[in-house]
This record gives sequence, structure tokens and C-alpha cells, in this order.
Amino acid sequence: MQRADCPKGRRCDSGLYGQTNERDWEGRLKQIPLASSGSISITVDHSGADARVRLSGRIDVDSSPDLRDCLLAILSEEPLPRAITVDLAGVPYIETSGIATLIEALRIARHHQTIFCLQGLNGSVLRLFEVTGALTLFEAGNCGQKAS
Repeated sequence: MQRADCPKGRRCDSGLYGQTNERDWEGRLKQIPLASSGSISITVDHSGADARVRLSGRIDVDSSPDLRDCLLAILSEEPLPRAITVDLAGVPYIETSGIATLIEALRIARHHQTIFCLQGLNGSVLRLFEVTGALTLFEAGNCGQKAS
């Protein structure tokens, strides 16, 4: 999943509307930014056997496919990550299509015995997870902490 235009030993961050900036990275952290749609930015950090997906922006019917593609790509890696954490702290708005995408990834992760956790739920995003009952699905996982 490393972008071809990202020089070895560098981390390339994609900003809104596909802009790219380079920053140095160090240690065992491998960050893979993905192309972003106009409403969401997705960055994947690999550290050891774990993956962290950082989301920033709105998750709606237009951006959910980008999130789905990202999560399915991570869940297709060899070897599979031991744990995947999706950080929603930068998400001010999510539609049910986004929740459906996260539930699909949770189901696949559980099938592969990969830990799948949510982090940074707050405000209206947390309320939607509570109202739909989806929050209990993620809390039942082996995350070691609540999703909120």
C-alpha cells in the first residue's frame, strides 16, 4: 500500500483534495496516507503488529467507500495486523453508511481473529453509535477499553 511517489524513508501525508506534503518519520512507525475525497482524510499508521487508522472529516455516503477500501486493504495484508484501531476523534459527523462500513470491518476482523477497536468517539458521532446500538458491538470486542 506504500505510494510509489513517496520516497523511501519518508512519509507522505495527503491533505484535502489530494495535496501531498512530506515529513520525516522515525522509528518503527510506518505511515501510509491514502488519497482523500473532499470530505475525509484517511491515514494508516503501522507500528509493529498493529495498525491505526486516523480519520479526519465527515463520513458520509460519498466518503464511506474510501473508508471501506482502506479497511479491507488492511484486513487483506499478509501478515494480518494483530489489532486495528480506528481513531474517530477527527470526525465531527458520520452517517449510517459509515457505521455499516465499520461493522463490516469488525465482522471481517473477528473472522480473522484480529482485534478491531474504535477510539475517539464523541459528540454526535458517539450519540449515533449509541442510538443505533452499534456501540455495544464494538465494546464487546477484545479491546481492553470502551470505544468512547
